[in-house]
Amino acid sequence: MRKIFAGKSKNMTFLGMFALVSASSVLLNSCNFKSEVSDPVVNSQEHPSAEIVPHDMDDENVDPDKRVIYLTFDDGPNQGTENLLKILDKRNVCATAFLVGKHAYGSKRQKDDLLLLKQNPLIELANHSFTHAHNKYTDFYKNADAVVHDFDIAKDSLKLFDKIARTPGRNIWRLNNINVTDIKSSTAAADGLKKAGYKVIGWDLEWRPSQKMTLKGSHEAMIKKVDSIFLNDLEKTSRHLVFLTHDQYLRDADSINELDLFIEKLQKSNKFVFRKISQYPKINEVLN
Repeated sequence: MRKIFAGKSKNMTFLGMFALVSASSVLLNSCNFKSEVSDPVVNSQEHPSAEIVPHDMDDENVDPDKRVIYLTFDDGPNQGTENLLKILDKRNVCATAFLVGKHAYGSKRQKDDLLLLKQNPLIELANHSFTHAHNKYTDFYKNADAVVHDFDIAKDSLKLFDKIARTPGRNIWRLNNINVTDIKSSTAAADGLKKAGYKVIGWDLEWRPSQKMTLKGSHEAMIKKVDSIFLNDLEKTSRHLVFLTHDQYLRDADSINELDLFIEKLQKSNKFVFRKISQYPKINEVLN
C-alpha cells in the first residue's frame, strides 16, 4: 500500500486520545521544553512548536498520517554548536548530538559548549568516538579492538550512560533489526562495537557541506529529499528517518537560516513529528 502522510486522520476519537496523552507527557518528554532564549540571527516571530510523539508510544499508536524525523548533529562540541542550540530553542524541537570526546577538551569555548549541551533538555547526547579516527578512517577501522576502546574512552570521559553510538566517517548500523556496513573493511569494527553493547546508528539523509564547509543547497531541496525518501520507502525503518548534518556547518548566517527554515517548514507541513534517537524503534532492545 502506498504511504499517505499529508492528510488529516479520519479517526477523531484517536486524535483526541493522542492529544491528551501528548499533553500529559510534557513532564516526561523534554522535547516539549519551552525556551525563552531569543535568537539574534534569525527572525524572532511566533512559530508553532514541534509536535512530539510521547516516549512510550509505539508505531501502531502514532497517527498513520505522520512520519517521524530524528534530527542528529555530529562532531560537537564545535564551531556552530551555539547556533544549533539557538535554532532548536527557537523552534522548540528536540535533537541528538553525537559528540567527539577530544572536542570537549579542545578549548575553553568547546568546554563551555559541552556544558550548554548538557544543560539543554532538548538535546540528547550520544557517542561519536573520542578521536574521530584522527580523520584517518581506513587505518582506524583496521583494528576492531582499538575502535571499541576509543568509544569506551569517549563514553567514560563524556559520562554517556546510554551506549548509543555513530561511527566517524562511516554510515554503519548495528541494531537487532538493522545490520548495514557501507564499507566492508569496517565490518569487524562494527561487529565489535555491537558485541561490546553499542547500538550503532547511521543515517538516512545527510545535509552535506559546500567546499566552504557551509550547508550546501537550499532547505527546499532538502525537504524534497525528505518527502522522496518517505514516498519511495527508502528509510532503514519504515516511517522513521534519521537526518544528519554537522555543527560546524552552522557558522554563517545563510546556513543558520537555511536550517532554521528547514525545521520551520517541516513543522508547518503537519506531516512530521520529532524524536530523539533513543526513541528510534527497537533501539532499546537487548542486542543479540
